[in-house]
Amino acid sequence: MGILTKLTTEGSIFSAHDGNNPPVNPLATQQSKLHVDGNQPGYSLDGANANTVITQYNGYEDGTPNQIPLPSLLDLNGVTPTQYLDNLPQ
Repeated sequence: MGILTKLTTEGSIFSAHDGNNPPVNPLATQQSKLHVDGNQPGYSLDGANANTVITQYNGYEDGTPNQIPLPSLLDLNGVTPTQYLDNLPQ
């Protein structure tokens, strides 16, 4: 019996998912509201969607309590920047 078969059939106290793939944390996807929510600022800019982001941030399975950093408050007072860094001429 291989280790994967043993994990998936018997489980282990040393594996949270017993050989199966863990769920993907929403903060690691394009649906994350950490930096942006559609065309609105996300948590990292002005604290928007705080409850959702904090819950998802604490969903990481790293064995430690996760204290989420405070938002940067760099939202330019709600004004859209005239130019984004990723759109600069080359």
